Formats: sequence, structure tokens, C-alpha cells
Amino acid sequence: MNNDLQEFERFMKRREEASLAFVNGDIEPLDRISTQVDPATIFGPKGDYIEGANKVNTANEAGAGMFDECSENRFEIMQMAAGADIAFWTGIQRSSLRMKGKPDAVPMDLRVTEIFRREDGEWKLVHRHADTLKSEIEGTKK
Repeated sequence: MNNDLQEFERFMKRREEASLAFVNGDIEPLDRISTQVDPATIFGPKGDYIEGANKVNTANEAGAGMFDECSENRFEIMQMAAGADIAFWTGIQRSSLRMKGKPDAVPMDLRVTEIFRREDGEWKLVHRHADTLKSEIEGTKK
């Protein structure tokens, strides 16, 4: 395994922690690993897209504000790779979300692809594509 991939695997632990914080209403860890410079994009689970680092980070902050504490979240990484300046992972994000104003947790499984670039020696999230796992749409959860 090359050093870039080993470093990225360590980083992915921080990425997953940032995702858990996000679904518990805390944007700070995600903001720290997200790019602050263009280009940046999100292809959201509702079929929308957001372009530009400021708009992406604003949308992330609004998204985190929808969640309440006690949500659960984990990544099932199917593949990942890293080179000198670019890295990615693909897989399933499985969550049980506590939404503000809702009494019960909402399950959500997403197919995810994320792309990162190295900025000043650190991995930064520059693109996220997430959509609902088909089995969830059909009501036949794996």
C-alpha cells in the first residue's frame, strides 16, 4: 500500500467522525475538512446540485441545522484510492437520523462518492454525490 493511501485511510476516520458530528447538528468538523476555495460541488440526494465553495459550505451548515443529537451514522467503504493530490471513496452511508421537531429517528441509506484534493498538505472535501439507496426507495432494505 502506498503512503498516500495509508494517509488517506487515516484521514477517512476524521471524515467519518465529521459526518457523525454533522448528523448530530455540529457543522464544525465538516467545515474544517471542506474546501474553502472553488471549485466545489454537491450532487444532493434529491437530485439537486450546488456549485461553489461558499454555497456548498452554506448548504452544509443549513443541513446540519436540521438534525438533532443522538443520530447515528457510519460509512461502508466499497473502494477508495489516493494519489499525491487527489483521493476518493465510494460506498454506502447508513444513518438513523434524529430530525429537529420529529419524535422518531428516520433511517436513511445513501450511495456516496466523495472526492478530495490536497490543499496545503491536508485533504479537503471538494465534491460529494449522495443519493438514496435503491432498496430504500423500493422498501426492501438490505
